[in-house]
Amino acid sequence: MFLLIHKPTGPTSHDIVDQLRRITGIRKIGHAGTLDPFASGLLIVAVGRESTREIDQFVKLDKEYIATVKLGAETDTYDRTGEINKTKEQENKRTIPNNKYQITNNQPPKLAQITSTVASFIGPQLQTPPMYSAKKIHGQKLYDLARQGKTVERQPAEIEIKELEILDYSYPILKLRVACTSGTYIRSLAHDLGQKLGCGAYLEKLERTKVGGFSLVNAVRPSELTAANWQDYSLKH
Repeated sequence: MFLLIHKPTGPTSHDIVDQLRRITGIRKIGHAGTLDPFASGLLIVAVGRESTREIDQFVKLDKEYIATVKLGAETDTYDRTGEINKTKEQENKRTIPNNKYQITNNQPPKLAQITSTVASFIGPQLQTPPMYSAKKIHGQKLYDLARQGKTVERQPAEIEIKELEILDYSYPILKLRVACTSGTYIRSLAHDLGQKLGCGAYLEKLERTKVGGFSLVNAVRPSELTAANWQDYSLKH
């Protein structure tokens, strides 16, 4: 059986799995794609041994997100959970080679600049995973190395941003809808967007709204599930 779970901000994806184990009484539970603790949204969960064997069919599906990006600063994690290590005010004379829209004198980027830069990210591309990620290199998770103060070379991966729509812009907040292939790091997208604009940026908020043809509007919150009703929400019910 599979469940569409509306993960709230705060708990890890593994926390949600543990919560479902207590509710269902079933130990063999897995999920199809991690959401960071600060992120919310759609988490597809497989319940039972037979279902967990089939979970790969969901992992590689395209994803859709609503991303809130904060311009004017960068963090070491590329999101709001990290330490701010660069602000536009601190480096208002920063220069970026070949940057068409260089930010100087603390002037925020105009909507036309944002629109053009956002459009440049649409399509197939190579994306370097962030140091603060669960990706493994030589058997070690990158975020474990990052917490030790280490930085290692990461090989860029092939991804595709299929749609990138500006939903709202009021400096320093930029709200985007992102449709992308599996394996895309939205934190890296936010960071790279800030780099290209020359003002810096990090991910302030993230909600996953779709996984393949499955939508968040059909998901159930863990707090709504009980031992008596959880099977009613199964995709196979």
